[in-house]
Amino acid sequence: MNRSELVAALADRAEVTRKDADAVLAALAETVGEIVAKGDEKVTIPGFLTFERTHRAARTARNPQTGDPIQIPAGYSVKVSAGSKLKEAAKGK
Repeated sequence: MNRSELVAALADRAEVTRKDADAVLAALAETVGEIVAKGDEKVTIPGFLTFERTHRAARTARNPQTGDPIQIPAGYSVKVSAGSKLKEAAKGK
Protein backbone atom coordinates (compact mmCIF):
# COMPACT_ATOMS: atom_id res chain seq x y z
CA MET A 1 0.00 0.00 0.00
CA ASN A 2 1.46 3.36 -0.99
CA ARG A 3 0.74 6.77 0.52
CA SER A 4 -2.17 7.67 -1.75
CA GLU A 5 -3.85 4.31 -1.07
CA LEU A 6 -3.34 4.81 2.67
CA VAL A 7 -4.83 8.31 2.49
CA ALA A 8 -7.84 6.95 0.59
CA ALA A 9 -8.37 4.18 3.15
CA LEU A 10 -8.09 6.63 6.05
CA ALA A 11 -10.52 9.02 4.39
CA ASP A 12 -13.07 6.25 3.82
CA ARG A 13 -12.77 4.83 7.34
CA ALA A 14 -12.88 8.22 9.13
CA GLU A 15 -15.49 9.63 6.74
CA VAL A 16 -13.43 12.72 5.93
CA THR A 17 -12.08 14.13 2.69
CA ARG A 18 -8.86 12.80 1.23
CA LYS A 19 -7.34 16.25 1.63
CA ASP A 20 -8.06 16.21 5.38
CA ALA A 21 -6.77 12.65 5.76
CA ASP A 22 -3.57 13.59 3.91
CA ALA A 23 -3.11 16.62 6.17
CA VAL A 24 -3.48 14.48 9.29
CA LEU A 25 -1.02 11.88 7.99
CA ALA A 26 1.51 14.60 7.11
CA ALA A 27 1.10 16.21 10.54
CA LEU A 28 1.61 12.84 12.26
CA ALA A 29 4.79 12.15 10.29
CA GLU A 30 6.15 15.64 10.95
CA THR A 31 5.36 15.52 14.68
CA VAL A 32 6.90 12.07 15.16
CA GLY A 33 9.97 13.18 13.19
CA GLU A 34 10.45 16.28 15.35
CA ILE A 35 10.12 14.36 18.63
CA VAL A 36 12.49 11.59 17.50
CA ALA A 37 14.99 14.18 16.23
CA LYS A 38 15.16 15.75 19.71
CA GLY A 39 15.94 12.31 21.12
CA ASP A 40 14.85 13.01 24.69
CA GLU A 41 11.64 10.96 24.58
CA LYS A 42 9.99 8.21 22.60
CA VAL A 43 6.65 8.32 20.81
CA THR A 44 4.21 5.55 21.70
CA ILE A 45 0.90 4.80 20.04
CA PRO A 46 -0.43 2.16 22.47
CA GLY A 47 -0.92 -1.25 20.87
CA PHE A 48 0.44 -0.04 17.52
CA LEU A 49 3.97 1.40 17.31
CA THR A 50 6.75 2.92 19.37
CA PHE A 51 9.39 5.21 17.82
CA GLU A 52 12.62 6.04 19.64
CA ARG A 53 16.03 7.45 18.77
CA THR A 54 18.98 5.22 19.61
CA HIS A 55 22.71 5.90 19.70
CA ARG A 56 25.12 3.82 17.63
CA ALA A 57 28.70 3.67 18.85
CA ALA A 58 31.67 4.25 16.55
CA ARG A 59 33.05 1.05 15.13
CA THR A 60 35.62 -0.43 12.78
CA ALA A 61 34.44 -2.18 9.62
CA ARG A 62 36.11 -3.53 6.52
CA ASN A 63 35.90 -2.32 2.95
CA PRO A 64 34.46 -5.36 1.12
CA GLN A 65 36.48 -4.65 -2.05
CA THR A 66 39.91 -4.09 -0.54
CA GLY A 67 39.61 -5.60 2.93
CA ASP A 68 41.05 -2.43 4.46
CA PRO A 69 39.67 -1.41 7.84
CA ILE A 70 37.57 1.77 7.89
CA GLN A 71 36.23 3.79 10.79
CA ILE A 72 32.48 4.33 10.97
CA PRO A 73 31.66 7.30 13.22
CA ALA A 74 29.12 7.24 16.03
CA GLY A 75 25.64 8.31 15.06
CA TYR A 76 21.95 7.98 15.70
CA SER A 77 19.31 5.62 14.39
CA VAL A 78 15.58 5.13 14.84
CA LYS A 79 14.13 2.07 16.54
CA VAL A 80 10.53 1.20 15.66
CA SER A 81 8.80 -1.45 17.76
CA ALA A 82 5.48 -3.07 16.95
CA GLY A 83 2.79 -2.99 19.63
CA SER A 84 0.70 -5.92 20.79
CA LYS A 85 -2.30 -5.23 18.54
CA LEU A 86 -0.08 -4.90 15.46
CA LYS A 87 1.73 -8.13 16.34
CA GLU A 88 -1.59 -9.96 16.69
CA ALA A 89 -2.79 -8.56 13.36
CA ALA A 90 0.41 -9.81 11.70
CA LYS A 91 -0.26 -13.31 13.05
CA GLY A 92 -3.66 -13.25 11.36
CA LYS A 93 -5.68 -13.50 14.56
